[in-house]
Amino acid sequence: MKILRKLTTQKTLFLSLLIIASTFLMTSAAVQRTWESGSGGGGLIQTPATFTNYELAGNEFIAGHSQGVSCPNAATVESQKCYSTQAEPAIRADPAGNFYGSSESVFCVIGGQCGGTYAWKSTDDGSHFTTLALPNTVTEPPSAVGVSPQGGDTDIAVAPHKNVSGFYNIYVASLHSTLANIGISTSTNGGATWFDNLFSASIPVDDREWVAADGANKICLSYHAFAATNAIAVDCGTTDPTTGVIVFNSHASAFDLAHTALFVAYNNKIGNLAIDPHNHVIYQVFSSVADTSEVVPCALGCNFHTVWIAVSIDGGNNFKDYIVYNDSTGVSDFGHSFVNVSVDKGGNLYVVYSDDHNLFYSFSQTFGKTWSGPFKVNSNPAKTAIFPWSSAGSAGQIDIVYYGTSYTNGATVPTNFPPYPRTDATWYVYFAQNLNAVTPNSPFTQVAASGIVHYGDVCENGAGCSGSQNRDLLDDFGVATSPTTGKAAVIYTSDQYVNTQAEPANTYGSRHCASNPPGQPTSPAENTVDCSHTDIAIQTGGSTTNQKPHHFEVNGEDFEELDVSSDGGHSPHGEIDITNTGTVAIDKFDVRIGGLPWTLAWSSTAPLQPGQSIQGTSSTVPLGLVLTVGSIYPVTITATLADGTTETQTTNVIYSLGAGLGL
Repeated sequence: MKILRKLTTQKTLFLSLLIIASTFLMTSAAVQRTWESGSGGGGLIQTPATFTNYELAGNEFIAGHSQGVSCPNAATVESQKCYSTQAEPAIRADPAGNFYGSSESVFCVIGGQCGGTYAWKSTDDGSHFTTLALPNTVTEPPSAVGVSPQGGDTDIAVAPHKNVSGFYNIYVASLHSTLANIGISTSTNGGATWFDNLFSASIPVDDREWVAADGANKICLSYHAFAATNAIAVDCGTTDPTTGVIVFNSHASAFDLAHTALFVAYNNKIGNLAIDPHNHVIYQVFSSVADTSEVVPCALGCNFHTVWIAVSIDGGNNFKDYIVYNDSTGVSDFGHSFVNVSVDKGGNLYVVYSDDHNLFYSFSQTFGKTWSGPFKVNSNPAKTAIFPWSSAGSAGQIDIVYYGTSYTNGATVPTNFPPYPRTDATWYVYFAQNLNAVTPNSPFTQVAASGIVHYGDVCENGAGCSGSQNRDLLDDFGVATSPTTGKAAVIYTSDQYVNTQAEPANTYGSRHCASNPPGQPTSPAENTVDCSHTDIAIQTGGSTTNQKPHHFEVNGEDFEELDVSSDGGHSPHGEIDITNTGTVAIDKFDVRIGGLPWTLAWSSTAPLQPGQSIQGTSSTVPLGLVLTVGSIYPVTITATLADGTTETQTTNVIYSLGAGLGL
C-alpha cells in the first residue's frame, strides 16, 4: 500500500461494522486474576545481573584496521589482537538475537585510517563480536590507508523485518567531521558490504543525529539542523533492498506549530529517536523549557528543566509535542547527554533523563500523551548518574545503563568534579533493571557492569569542552536487549589501562595506551584519549527483560485509518498478534474494543498450542464505536484455556493515520 497524499484534517467516523484486526498499540498488559492493567508482569522477581567484559577490535593504526577480527581472543599477532581506538558507541539487536555495534574513530592516522566509523556484529549472544567492513571508509589497496569524511557522531538501527534477501537491514549513521551533513551507511546483507548514503540530511550543517528503522526497508533520521536555529528535523525514507540506496520521501520538524517559537533559536537539546515497530508511531525526545515566557530569559542562559516528546502517528509527516516532565521550579537542568526514549513490546513508553546528579524515568501508557513520574533510577553507590540509555523488552520490563560514581558534592556537576590524578570521582558503567516499570515507585536492581572506566571530571559540553576539561567518555554509550534471550549487551567507552587478555592495552602505532616500560603496572596515558577504547559488557546471569508471566502475550497491535486521500472515504485496519506463552492450549479468544464485541479473522483455527502464534485482522469495527484519528481505545482480550479457565488482558490502541502504509 502507498500513501497518496497527506491528510491534515481530523477524521471522525461512525461505522457500523469495522472488524478491527489491526496491530493495536498495547499500552498495558493487565491479566485478570493477579495482575493489574499495564503491569506486564504483576510483581516479577528481579535478581541482580552479572556481566563479563572485553574489548573490541578496531585499531586505526593497523593495516586492514582489524576487519574480520573476533573478540575476545588469545591472539599473539599484533594485527589480530583486540585493540580498539574508538569511543562514543551505540548498539542494537535484531529480532533473531544478533547484536550490532558502532563507534567513532578517535584519531586521524596519516598513512592509516583517518576518521570514519567502525562496526561489529555478534551472532552468538554476545560471546564474541567480529569487526565488520568499515561502513563509511574509502579504502585504498592494499587496504593500508582508509579515509572517511564522517566520524563525528554515530548511531545504529536494525530493521524489525527481513528484506527480500532474508536479511535485516543495518543502518550506521555518522555525522560528517565538518558538520556539513550526515551519512547513513546501509547494509542489506548482514554487514558484509555497505552503501554510504553520504548526504542523508535534507538540511545541511547538522549535529547529533539519531536513526530508527521500521518494517523491512523504512529508515528515519533525526538531527539538529544546526544552521537553522538548531531545529530538530526528522527525515524518513525507503531503502532499496538490493543496493542500500535510501530515497527520502518525508521531511518534518519535530516541533509542532504551537511550540515552534518556544524551541527554536537553539532553545532545545536533542535526544534519541524511536519507532514502535508494531503500530509505527514515531517518537522524538528532547529537553527545553516549559512556555514562551522563558524564551527571552533563555537568550542569556537558562536551564532546560522540561522534558518533551514529539509524537507522529502518520508515518513521520507531522509531529505533536507533549510534556513528559516539567520541574516547575526551573532549578533542574535535563539538557545533558542525552534524554532517551524506548518502547516495550506492550507499547509502553519510557523516557530516561539526568539532571547531572540523579537519573529519573517517566512512563506513558497513552502513546506519549500523558505521563507518570519522575521516578528515581540510581541508588548508592551510584550517587551521581549521567549519560543514560535504555532498552525495553516485554511489557513493563526495562534495562537502563549509565555512568555512575559514588562522588557527589552538592550542586557541583561532573564537568567541575576534581580532575585526575585525583580519584575522588571513580566512574563505572552501572546497569539497572525493573521488571515492573509501569508500576509507580517500583524498585530497580542496580549493579556495576564494568570495572573502573574513568577518574575525575566528565565534561558534557561536547565540542565546547575546554582543553583543561576531560572528554574521554565523549557523549554517550548504549545497551541493547536480545529478543531471544532477554539478556543485555552494553557497549561503552573506557580510558583505563587494563592490559589483560580480554582488554589489552594498545601498543601499536604512534598513539597508544601502554607507553610504560615492561614491569610498570600503569601507563601515563591512562585517563587520556590515548587510552580511550570501546568495550562490551555481556550479561551472563540474573533476571532478563523477556519474562512471560501470562498464558498469552500480545506481540503487537496496529490500528490505522488507511484512507489518506482526503476524499471522504474510510478504510480502517486492525491487527493483533498473539503468542501462547503458557503451558496449556488456548481454545478461543474473545476481543472487545471500546467495550464492544469485536470480530476478527484469525490466521489459524483453535486450539492454539503453547509456543504457537496467531494473528487476528479486521477492516471493520463494532456498531456504535466512534473513531477519531489520534484517539485511544481500550482493547480487552479474553483467552479461554483448554482446562476451562480464562485469562483477560487489557491493552490500549491509538487510531493512527496510515502510519504503516508501504511497510
